Amino acid sequence: MSAPIYDFDCETIEGNAGNLQDFQGKVMLIVNTASKCGLTPQYKGLQDLQDRYQEQGFSVLGFPCNQFLSQEPGTESEIAEFCELRYGVSFPLFKKIDVNGDDTHPLFKYLKAEATGLLGSQNIKWNFTKFLVNREGKVIERFAPKSEPESFEKDIKALL
Repeated sequence: MSAPIYDFDCETIEGNAGNLQDFQGKVMLIVNTASKCGLTPQYKGLQDLQDRYQEQGFSVLGFPCNQFLSQEPGTESEIAEFCELRYGVSFPLFKKIDVNGDDTHPLFKYLKAEATGLLGSQNIKWNFTKFLVNREGKVIERFAPKSEPESFEKDIKALL
């Protein structure tokens, strides 16, 4: 029986149907992203992790979100172009979603319940909140928006 995380459908940024089943057996870092945020340069660190560990079964999954001061206002094609041209992003990006509120994407409802934030809070506080998932689909850790990707590289390596 597969872990519940693999049951979530996630439309790609190109508009194709997708499912996290495609990532079964991989270590995943799932991140809500934004292109006009002070933390946007983290795309570089995320891509560096992708480049270093993808051959070992690791993938970053980016989920653009416009809920924090409208810092992701573009269309999916604009977001994809920005990420590729500015940061060389090659890891999978998905359709823009909500991570809080009534329209929270089911994946993020699950992630927030599995790995709560500070003082048990489930809400995502800002762009670039990161969830580390092991090869079995278990949510292992939640990292704060300001946590630079390289600061938890050892946690990724331990799961590979």
